[in-house]
Amino acid sequence: MKTILTIIFIIFLSFTAQAQNATNEVKVETIEMTIVTETTYELNLETKTEVARLYKSKNSKIKKELNFITKTNKPKMA
Repeated sequence: MKTILTIIFIIFLSFTAQAQNATNEVKVETIEMTIVTETTYELNLETKTEVARLYKSKNSKIKKELNFITKTNKPKMA
């Protein structure tokens, strides 16, 4: 009985899927654009000087965070 009901259910779903109306095709308006043949180049001669920070102090916050030591790296007594 269960197999007959599942077969009828599958057939019912297939008929309802085929019975749906297909959507109409949507027409898209096209825009014509011209091709640009002349190009202009701008040359920016401004130089920007960027400064990199150098931390000389031993207790610097960034150096501490970069050189961290986990608890597993410490030697243990046997």
